[in-house]
Amino acid sequence: MKKQRCSEKINLFDLLSEEIVFIILDCLNTNPFDKKSFSLVCKSFYITESKHRKKLKPLRQEHLPAVLIRYSNTTHLDLSLCPRINDHSLFAISKITSFTLQSIDLSRSWGFSSSGLLSLTLSCKNLKEIDISNAVSLKDAGAAALAEAKNLEKLWMGRCKMVTDMGVGCIAVGCKNLKLISLKWCLGVGDLGVGLIAVKCKEIRSLDLSYLPITNKCLPSILKLQHLEDLILEGCFGIDDCSLAALKHGCKSLKALDMSSCQNISHLGLSSLTSSIGGLQQLTLAHGSPVTLSIANGLKKLSMLQSIKLDGSVVTRAGLKAIGDWCVSLKELSLSKCDGVTDEGLSYVATKHRDLRKLDITCCRKISDVSITHVTSSCTFLTSLRMESCTLVPREAFVLIGQRCRFLEELDLTDNEIDDEGLKSISRCSKLSVLKLGICLNITDEGLAHVGMCCSKLKELDLYRCVGITDSGILTIACGCPDLEMINIAYLKDITDSSLLSLSKCSRLNTFESRGCPLITSLGLAAIAVGCKQLIKLDIKWCHNINDVGMLPLAHFSQNLRQINLSYTSVTDVGLLSLASISCLQNMTILHLKGLSPNGLAAALLACGGITKVKVQAAFKQLLPQPLIDHLQARGCVFQWRNKVFQAELDPKSWKLLLEDTVP
Repeated sequence: MKKQRCSEKINLFDLLSEEIVFIILDCLNTNPFDKKSFSLVCKSFYITESKHRKKLKPLRQEHLPAVLIRYSNTTHLDLSLCPRINDHSLFAISKITSFTLQSIDLSRSWGFSSSGLLSLTLSCKNLKEIDISNAVSLKDAGAAALAEAKNLEKLWMGRCKMVTDMGVGCIAVGCKNLKLISLKWCLGVGDLGVGLIAVKCKEIRSLDLSYLPITNKCLPSILKLQHLEDLILEGCFGIDDCSLAALKHGCKSLKALDMSSCQNISHLGLSSLTSSIGGLQQLTLAHGSPVTLSIANGLKKLSMLQSIKLDGSVVTRAGLKAIGDWCVSLKELSLSKCDGVTDEGLSYVATKHRDLRKLDITCCRKISDVSITHVTSSCTFLTSLRMESCTLVPREAFVLIGQRCRFLEELDLTDNEIDDEGLKSISRCSKLSVLKLGICLNITDEGLAHVGMCCSKLKELDLYRCVGITDSGILTIACGCPDLEMINIAYLKDITDSSLLSLSKCSRLNTFESRGCPLITSLGLAAIAVGCKQLIKLDIKWCHNINDVGMLPLAHFSQNLRQINLSYTSVTDVGLLSLASISCLQNMTILHLKGLSPNGLAAALLACGGITKVKVQAAFKQLLPQPLIDHLQARGCVFQWRNKVFQAELDPKSWKLLLEDTVP
């Protein structure tokens, strides 16, 4: 009996090595609270989980030292959810993680100076990645501090507008191991700074120079980089044909080139550039010069080109045909909002590129069923098809998509004439994970039922303003798509709590948008809160029957919630204050809450310690004490004051007719 009792007290986990327990913890990634639950089992589990975790994304700056002490093996620190990071925070990070830290993200943080950065770079010798994007007040002294990170390999500095050539020069001299650097919107950086990066940092693989005031002076140095693979020159208006004409012996290692919004580059400059980079695989020319026959002919020598993005450009029929002739290895073609795309041009490209995997023809309003017939018969291996607002395509054409393109994983049919027969056909695409059907007014529960029964891998479903959908259709989706992560049922007037009770079984749901559903009540919202504990984003605007009763389950069960829209609901001070217990909550939109008082708003904002953005009526600005507003702003909260008057809702069909009247 004694031996039996002793054996009962043995913890089987004690027999496992630490490495095996780490492998078990690696599998706990679906729910963020799983590892926390594991650590609370016993002291041994607590210690093991602390050793295992290497990536941290804390919510509050004030808890940072204690968190880092517990997780002493932290290598990657993401502070993008902590806007109030100051020098003291960086001093603490430098001290605690000096031997382990390899990556830090400060892209949404403000309040630190060059002193904090210097402490970080001097102490953390193993730092390889730093993101200080949006540090708009950072100057050359801060850049000089970054230069002390001698082992730095990746650096993002987007929108650091105060940094000049001098600061970038310090980085070039100090960080010679750089493989990636983004200087997007660093308006103080010109040819000198970029040239120094190119000369000193020979290992550069990726270079983002978007919207910099650079000219042809720095281009020769850039294209001499022997390992450069990804070059982004979006919005570089100082680069023209003359700049590119001299670059006949350019960067042969280049694989991806983005020259979007470079209005001063014509077919002459493009031809000069492409003649020396025959290994290019991705080319982006969005919002640029018209894609004519001359432009397309400049792609002749790019035999390895797999992706072309021409979004927002004027495309001629001859230009599109030339792309079909020359780009023999094409796998991805994006023509979103391209004026000039016709049946003849698109059909020709489709018949020439049978291995196409991704096609974006969003807002190509001149194409008809002719194009769809050719695309579906030729490009049968498509995995992504985006064709929002292709309004001339008749409902019969959508049947062809399901019949011929069985490998589709993403399908965007927003604002099209698809009906139930089309949905029945599309349901044959069993690998479908993203389906967007917003403003498709011809579909009903009957068609959606086929999707629910056959597309079990569906993760995202957009039914925005699909007025023919009711509880019955949502039920089939909830039962047949257990891995659903996002659903938009906004302005479905016939949806009731029954749909929410069904969706509460989808435990992985993280985004739920149900604005303008007047029959939804707090009972349905409570079911979502209890069943969908991974909920991150919630939009219940215009749901008049949701009140404080619905907020209480949210406050208790939805501890992952970060963004909520409560505008035009019946929530009062009590309900808003209850949300303060959600430590992750950062973004609130609370317009036209009749039950909200200045005192209630003040109490809720003070209690929500992690709040970073609030959209509220401008009238409250005069009613809240200025010291309170100053305190909240110093804490990292951004107010968006709105003068928006109370608006009545439009009937979905009337809204569609109104839109058609305004679009030329």
